[in-house]
Amino acid sequence: MNHTPGSPLSRRGLIRAGAGASLAALGLGVGAQTASAAVAATKRFDLTQPSHDLFRSANTHGARVQQSFAFDWVNKFLFVATKRTGSSESAGDLCINKMDFDGNYLSYMHLDGFGHGVAFAALPSGSGTELWIECAANTGGYGTALAPIRYTADTTLGSPAGSAAYRPISGATEYTCSVDPVYRRMIVRYHTSGGKRIAVYPLSAFETRDFGSPLVDFAQPSIPGTPQGYTLYGSYMYYLTGDAYPGDGTPIGDGNSYVTSVDINTGTVKQDPVLTKAGSTLHHREPEGLAVYRTDAGEARLFIGFATGVEGDRRSSIFYKNVLV
Repeated sequence: MNHTPGSPLSRRGLIRAGAGASLAALGLGVGAQTASAAVAATKRFDLTQPSHDLFRSANTHGARVQQSFAFDWVNKFLFVATKRTGSSESAGDLCINKMDFDGNYLSYMHLDGFGHGVAFAALPSGSGTELWIECAANTGGYGTALAPIRYTADTTLGSPAGSAAYRPISGATEYTCSVDPVYRRMIVRYHTSGGKRIAVYPLSAFETRDFGSPLVDFAQPSIPGTPQGYTLYGSYMYYLTGDAYPGDGTPIGDGNSYVTSVDINTGTVKQDPVLTKAGSTLHHREPEGLAVYRTDAGEARLFIGFATGVEGDRRSSIFYKNVLV
């Protein structure tokens, strides 16, 4: 069983931003087929090592499954994106749940017409948080741009348009993003006529809204399974796949929740898909979201999220791995 329970973490001790690594920018167009060595090589998470609890079965504002999550590493809050209760799958309506690191629900914000919520980032902004999230959902319910949204409790916001929506990559039709607060970079997954691609930017590009060329830009390698989230740590991307287990019906053995690492300097798989059994006893254990952060003590962690609980009362469960090689 690839799971070792751990004690709940204090709000004060979970995450701390790290210093950015030295970067050499290299401009690559949408047509680039592989990444180039523009990011200094770093250690990576060993995906075969045990997982530990952050929390299990935490309540959120709505009754539907979580899609992804993100940490504000300065103000010490967790934000969980869930589907909006009463909205169709294609509407792109999301509920952002603000929580503490013990999984206690604090407040919500509704985002109408934004997207599917596969991944997003929560950037510290003074005492508040700026969410970088997909927006301007298409007819399939996926965001066609990215937008910075100031989290405002107990409010509803319609999707921005025009100059308030950003499309940093020419020709891309769908966008999502995730942040690496340790090396201060943003990873963007985007869609083109040729399929899914990955671009990585210095975080400053999003802070200043001056994107320029990405550090790396490559075609997403072929990874089997249902995509359920991704994130970045140093020179490696992490990609989550899988389906609900044991779900509301027949169990599927050990489930099929896998995590894969990708070298962003080559655009190729580094560690093949590794089965994770974190939270294996939970009901309706559907993999939903990845995030990477570092504790105040300096320990880097790869967080893995699951939508759990019975239909009509879905919960959030989050675990982490912490061994680097």
